[in-house]
Amino acid sequence: MWFLSYWTIPLFSALVWLAMLIAMLTTWTSQGRPHYSSMDPSQRIAYISDVGAQGLKPLFIAMSTVTVVSFDIAFLLERWLRHTGKLAPNTSIWQKIYSGLSIVFAIAGAAGLILLSIFDALRHNRLHNIFLAVFIGGYVLSAVFICWEYQRLGIHFREHSVLRYSFWIKLSFILIEVALAIAFGVTQRQKLYNAAAVLEWTVAFIYFFYVLSFFIDFMPAVRSKGRQSRTTEMDMATAETGMGDGAADDQRYFRGAATNGTTNDASTNGYDNGYTNGIEMHPGYPNGNGAGYVKPVEPAPLPSRNF
Repeated sequence: MWFLSYWTIPLFSALVWLAMLIAMLTTWTSQGRPHYSSMDPSQRIAYISDVGAQGLKPLFIAMSTVTVVSFDIAFLLERWLRHTGKLAPNTSIWQKIYSGLSIVFAIAGAAGLILLSIFDALRHNRLHNIFLAVFIGGYVLSAVFICWEYQRLGIHFREHSVLRYSFWIKLSFILIEVALAIAFGVTQRQKLYNAAAVLEWTVAFIYFFYVLSFFIDFMPAVRSKGRQSRTTEMDMATAETGMGDGAADDQRYFRGAATNGTTNDASTNGYDNGYTNGIEMHPGYPNGNGAGYVKPVEPAPLPSRNF
């Protein structure tokens, strides 16, 4: 079922994050863009953390936690799918190391986001900024190592274009987020708080697209779940039960000429065994079995299921 597919995990994570951002931004604007106590006197645009430090703090903590926990599950699931061969498997120990490091840094980034939502900018400003750096740095480094892994995989599996697409998407995320993070830090130090607030919201929305990019990573695994054809399933069932329809077991039903080399038109089931469905083979002996027994006419064979 579609809601149990692998790709629903990163999709769910991305949508939760997007819903949180929209809820916080809508709440701030619908309230008339209030000036919170955590904001600088010259600041007109609220940071995400400013909104999250006020009445929406429970929402900020809960949805941030759900987002990063489900996202880290996607990292672990990706590792497991490669290990089991449902995704292109790693071809060297270094690829596995890159994958493991990407998971470690993703967990660090998740811890940073959860902690910065708890230690808000109003009451714990210094800790909040430290955990913000951990959040951004953790996921950027995680993206670096997963890009490294995908680059090596793409060399060995050139036929898998999804690896190439995913690599470029994640590399773009790294370059854009690093540039925006540097700009955010510079504007903060220069006390350009409105510009810094815009940059923070931009970083958050780009993170949504990064999480969503894992959707395409799981698509090969989704296709592999349903790759077995209906005909193959019926053939397997035939082999197990001994019940076939002619294609799975050519000795069961035959709709045509004899299979034993004879050209006798009297044979209608492919066996020259003395049964001719009532057609006389020898004078005085219907069916040719020497006992005068006439085999009842068999019903017409069922239409083939091979279509």
